[in-house]
Amino acid sequence: MLHRKQDSYQGGVFSTAESKQELPKDKLPKTSHSSNTIYQLIKDELILDGNSRQNLATFCQTWVEPEVEKLMAIAVDKNIVDKDEYPQTAEIEKRCIHIISDLWHGESSGESALGTSTTGSSEAAMLGGLALLRKWQIKRKSQGLDFDKPNLVTGPVQVCWHKFARYWGVELREVPMEQDCYQLTPEATIKHCDENTIAVVATLGLTFTGQYDPIEQIAKALDEFQLTTSIDVPMHVDAASGGFVAPFIQSDLKWDFRLSRVRSINASGHKFGLTPLGVGWILWHTESDLPDDLVFHVNYLGGNMPDIALNFSRPSGQVIAQYYNFLHLGFEGYQAIQSTCRDIAIYLANEINQLGYFDIIYNGNGGLPVISWKLKEHITDFNLYDLADRLRNKGWQVPAYALPVNQQKTVVQRILVKRGFSKDLACLLMRDYKQAIEHLTSHPRVKSLGQNEASGFRH
Repeated sequence: MLHRKQDSYQGGVFSTAESKQELPKDKLPKTSHSSNTIYQLIKDELILDGNSRQNLATFCQTWVEPEVEKLMAIAVDKNIVDKDEYPQTAEIEKRCIHIISDLWHGESSGESALGTSTTGSSEAAMLGGLALLRKWQIKRKSQGLDFDKPNLVTGPVQVCWHKFARYWGVELREVPMEQDCYQLTPEATIKHCDENTIAVVATLGLTFTGQYDPIEQIAKALDEFQLTTSIDVPMHVDAASGGFVAPFIQSDLKWDFRLSRVRSINASGHKFGLTPLGVGWILWHTESDLPDDLVFHVNYLGGNMPDIALNFSRPSGQVIAQYYNFLHLGFEGYQAIQSTCRDIAIYLANEINQLGYFDIIYNGNGGLPVISWKLKEHITDFNLYDLADRLRNKGWQVPAYALPVNQQKTVVQRILVKRGFSKDLACLLMRDYKQAIEHLTSHPRVKSLGQNEASGFRH
């Protein structure tokens, strides 16, 4: 018999038999147990995760409105791919695609907006990459040319693009960072392109620093490249973070479908789209950018439905939450939130710069509401890994990590400012920064180790 509640014990949860034992970790228990007891014991284990609101490393949202939680609870049993059974949920997904298409200046509107929701921006990026790969293959076949050596040109990118390249047999030409230049430049992009390039991926919000790649300038360089070589290289924009920032606080920046060179864009709803984990979005410029053979028409539970995603069954609550945010916040609400985050990031950059120990790489203005910095070369009492570790004592997670290829000796630290991180919390963080530095300089590390010899983590 399944036990849900247990009211017969005298001392509450912590006098039950379960509380006196270690929870099973590798075998299914033979008997069932009280639901409220097991709930409490698992809840207590989760205390060890720490406070997600103090996680300044993650790009994902850690603050959720009560109304969003209620809507997601309503949708907990709804499978978003079952469009025949849940037609209104399918309609809400379609509305989100139309809204995002309009936000990104898509040529198509209304029913013709082309895109889909995904489990996150990584899946969305892979779908964008697959469409570009297939289009390149189709074109090469029609011309009677080889199509077995595709390559993809990128700057320093998130690991999903490495996965895409490895899983689908594409050479990833990741342009290395150069000294004091942390973005993909037009000049470097062109040097890596040839007839086998399926696309250039530019990033609107670099994971490492928070800056934007100069997307319009890269597009213009590819236009000139086509004029001189007759090689037409499309662009995909990885707007995982910036896709829901730039339209609101950098509206004059041309990075989206206003550029004809940009054929597809991916973004993450659960980052600056302000929804809970996990939802992403992929949109294509026109219908011709999505090859027909990537769309499956699935007969599922009595209905025939088109399916584009790599995944299949998944919850619908996050998409519903995205629509809630669009209606609840509107343009003005998103603009106010992202502007506030940017202003707090700039405040933190100024405060950190005044400490005298760091060189600011990016101050939060012009890209994502992110700040990044490195330690001044003459500082040897501590390194950024030491500082990150010290801040963890106060619950703050502020990542320190080495930059990618060509700049691996450069260690940086980064703070990401999201909705829910107030000016007051920023002031408290700076108080803890000063205390951490005071402790580290009073107890210096062994001088011979140097800044970059400690092992660290990368987020």
